[in-house]
Amino acid sequence: MIIDKQKQILNDLQEKIDVIFKCTDKTKIDAELVELKKEQDAPDFWNDLKKAQKINKQIKHLENKLEIVKKIANQKAYILELMDLLENNDDEEMLAELDGELSSLKKFVENTFLTTLLSDKFDENNAILTIHSGAGGTESQDWANMLYRMYTRFAERNNFSYKVMDLQEGDIVGIKSVTIMISGDNAYGYLKCEKGVHRLVRISPFDSNARRHTSFASVDIMPEIENDNDIVIDEKDLKIDTYRSSGAGGQNVNKTESAVRITHIPTGVVVNCQIERSQMQNKATAFQMLRAKLAVLKQEEEEAKRKEIQGALKKIEWGSQIRSYVFCPYTMVKDHRTDYETANIDSVMDGDILDFINAYLTLKNMK
Repeated sequence: MIIDKQKQILNDLQEKIDVIFKCTDKTKIDAELVELKKEQDAPDFWNDLKKAQKINKQIKHLENKLEIVKKIANQKAYILELMDLLENNDDEEMLAELDGELSSLKKFVENTFLTTLLSDKFDENNAILTIHSGAGGTESQDWANMLYRMYTRFAERNNFSYKVMDLQEGDIVGIKSVTIMISGDNAYGYLKCEKGVHRLVRISPFDSNARRHTSFASVDIMPEIENDNDIVIDEKDLKIDTYRSSGAGGQNVNKTESAVRITHIPTGVVVNCQIERSQMQNKATAFQMLRAKLAVLKQEEEEAKRKEIQGALKKIEWGSQIRSYVFCPYTMVKDHRTDYETANIDSVMDGDILDFINAYLTLKNMK
């Protein structure tokens, strides 16, 4: 038939359209908007400017979600009308219009698909990303540094900003650990799937015999949470240590114990911060990081009854990796949760990881 090709294009898009509609619960969003607009209409709404701005942003975000679904539904309905008219009609002008509408819908659905999958509680928030090198000294510390570059390039590619919050340099090269804040809309939603152990296979540049080595590093992700009234932190449950910062910085760096480490004794969660100029600022930032970790821990317990945050990160060794990066004897990056893989390892190491994120979020939302 005349429009068989166009029908196939629409059928191929339908799976993504179904996912978008599934992730946009109109009844739930309408109910949320009613409550938010009640707050917006309150006479004292603007008394707390920060809270008011947050509510306005949330209302706009929810309304945008509904507008996206409406736009897709309307454009699809119009396409189906054109197809009906063209069933027994070879009107070239109408066929060209159909092709244009299909091209427009395809582009819009594909651009919308990934962000629509971000529907969890903290997905809109900034992300706090921590990389720890595994056992293996120089090899794993260099690998941790390569991952650090990969994520900062990802941030740059996607118009996110980032700031180093804590960094422990390697003994010879690379890094032992680093914590960075990645800021921007949906930063946590995009990056939450990166949590786990990442495995590297390559010919070591540090081995004079040019032997193949396997290295591991772990990545942890948590959302930045400005305030969560459900998270109560008791001072007596904390162990707070101070130490000298390392690396470049202001006059106080390396001279005073301005860096702060906080251990939450009941859960074993540990956070570090050394980037700020004073111990007081580092302590405030570390508390913010701790609150974020405990909020994620609570969410995981409530929603999935999973292991605690520190238990969810498996031991950094063979058999526990979520993704493998192979430089030799062939080139491949493979995610072991989704089976998505690519041979373009240079692009991945330069921050091109959206396809891995897409595959993970699609699988998660289709379950």
